[in-house]
Amino acid sequence: MSILAEDYEKTEMGTIQIAPEVIEIIAGMAAAEVPGVASMSGGFAGDIAEFLGRKNMAKGVKVEVGQREASVDVSVVIEFGMRIPEVASGIQHNVKQAIESMTGLNVVQVNVHIHDVVFKGADKVEEPETPAQRVK
Repeated sequence: MSILAEDYEKTEMGTIQIAPEVIEIIAGMAAAEVPGVASMSGGFAGDIAEFLGRKNMAKGVKVEVGQREASVDVSVVIEFGMRIPEVASGIQHNVKQAIESMTGLNVVQVNVHIHDVVFKGADKVEEPETPAQRVK
């Protein structure tokens, strides 16, 4: 659930509000930069949007924003062979650092959900034919 932060920061020139969608994009880009992340997992609706040509930088990210803090859920697909706890920790660190440095919000939690593992360069290797298969 996303909540628009009311009067995030008041200045003498007016108020500054950061939409949750902006924080989702920051978190998505920060998570995708971590080595071992194959892709973001946005579910069925996100996959259809990408299939139709829309690039969704917030794919796989859900954010809850309060007055001064944010909570983030990130769903990812990991490359096979990577240590999942290390990749997840890297995602948490990158997302927290990016959001805090760009928005000034305090990130209270970054929950990482691993939805799949993919093989890097997972092209199907054709097996050589045996003489019995050629005779058919």
